[in-house]
Amino acid sequence: MSVATRPPTRSRGRRVASVAAGLVVALLVALMLSLAIGSRSIPLPEVFGAVFGGVDSDNATVVTSQRVPRTILGLACGLALGMAGAVMQGHTRNPLADPGLFGVNGGASFGVALLVFTFGVSSPSAIVAAALVGAAAASILIFVAGLGSLRGSALVTLAVVGTTTAALLTALTTALILLDKQTLDVLRFWEAGSLAAPDRALWPWVFPLLAAGMALALVNGIALHELALGEEVAQALGTKVVTARVVGIAGVTLLCGGATALCGPIVFLGLVAPHFVRRTCGHDYRWLVPLAGLAGAVLLLLSDTLGRVVSPPGELEAGIVVAIVGAPVLLAITRSRRLVSL
Repeated sequence: MSVATRPPTRSRGRRVASVAAGLVVALLVALMLSLAIGSRSIPLPEVFGAVFGGVDSDNATVVTSQRVPRTILGLACGLALGMAGAVMQGHTRNPLADPGLFGVNGGASFGVALLVFTFGVSSPSAIVAAALVGAAAASILIFVAGLGSLRGSALVTLAVVGTTTAALLTALTTALILLDKQTLDVLRFWEAGSLAAPDRALWPWVFPLLAAGMALALVNGIALHELALGEEVAQALGTKVVTARVVGIAGVTLLCGGATALCGPIVFLGLVAPHFVRRTCGHDYRWLVPLAGLAGAVLLLLSDTLGRVVSPPGELEAGIVVAIVGAPVLLAITRSRRLVSL
């Protein structure tokens, strides 16, 4: 029996179940903190009364009109970016692969900026379409570079291509914003990676795409489990490699394009979340992908909550807090010999 088809040991199964249960509890805590903490702290009984009891008060209005949409946004985007990071790391076999760090989120951002700058269009459907096109172009570039690195070049090639792409797209997006006032007005808050002002007009367009992307990522986790043994072994086990790569690109595009359209580019989340659960799951992407999504949601919600209280009466955007947390984690990963390759 091959390693890939061998059932997980009982001890590993218990560890995975324990981590999954711990992440679910952590997610519930993060959801409650996100609803209760902010410029005005609201006791949990009032939060529950506002959400479930239809209580009419000033605090209830704050909860239902501001914090519930913000929390839903953090939950959806955290799940999406965490799962996208796990899928990218699995396909590129690179522990540094992150949709934000390697330019996929930057591609979505550039697509939106180019649309507003060129055509002056900022309708929800147009923004979503532009974000998806930009994310798809960047995803294909990174996946092609990743496959090239697997054929013999050093893994650092992918990191160089990814960071260079991200830097170039960021520079081009900044240039478009600075050259045009309308583009600046549309994107100045969005570019910081914020959950504070969710555009609900985008939700009907984006949430179905995120759901489709999550389904593709979960299905792709089965193929990634086989591909972790190498393409030849995966083919011998019946995995259709090309189909698996296409599904991976489609999943990452939908997840990153949708999340970026909703809250702007957020880096490091797709890098950090998979590494939080990798010690438990190893190369078993059937568990790694969904658990990385849960970890991403917890991290994004806690980062957003922390950003509300560190600099009163103002606040730091969630994307900035995630970057502050993610930078030292990136340094730790690059210094870890055990994670040089996946």
